[in-house]
Amino acid sequence: MTHARAERAAISDLLDQVGPDAPTLCEGWTTADLTAHIVLRENRPHAALGVVVKPLAGYTKSTQDKLRDGRPYSELVDTIRQGPPKWSPYSFVPGLDALVNTLELLIHHEDVLRAQPGWKPRTLPAGEQEHVWKSLSQAGRLLFRESPVGLVLRHTDGRKVGVKKAEPRVVVTGDPVELLLVAFGRQKHAVVDYEGDPAAVERLRTAGFRR
Repeated sequence: MTHARAERAAISDLLDQVGPDAPTLCEGWTTADLTAHIVLRENRPHAALGVVVKPLAGYTKSTQDKLRDGRPYSELVDTIRQGPPKWSPYSFVPGLDALVNTLELLIHHEDVLRAQPGWKPRTLPAGEQEHVWKSLSQAGRLLFRESPVGLVLRHTDGRKVGVKKAEPRVVVTGDPVELLLVAFGRQKHAVVDYEGDPAAVERLRTAGFRR
């Protein structure tokens, strides 16, 4: 099973468990909203363009809302569990699902998990943590291009990668999935340690990296 498929199964189980009205880390979204977002992204990619193309944001939101309100929540979760349709590039382009959807599904799993009372960090397989670390190493400069300070990511095993050349510099230490949460604007919910000038650390902790 690929990491994407494992995350797909895991988030589907969690969505079933918490139901449609549970909170998420995505501001203003319940689990019903987040579920509709994932289904829209994988099944109607043209309608999801508003996530990255701001002039289309209104169209994307209205389409997502119609999807959320027009189909039973359990049906939407099952659609996620089944994966992208056969006509989707995620299904027929080798490796694309793993490349694109592993991190997307992982982040949204944490969006649901960490918004629940008494949540605890998951223990992810070593192979999946390594996949996340490699992704951060390769795409870190892009993900942190808007960082207000210089930035080095440090794996808990001691490996480091510089993702933003600037001064002052902050070093952020954590497991790869925790560092990924920082990259996607979930600093308040990431289990990481910061080293650096206190003012620089505060600027990083409050920076907006939300995708």
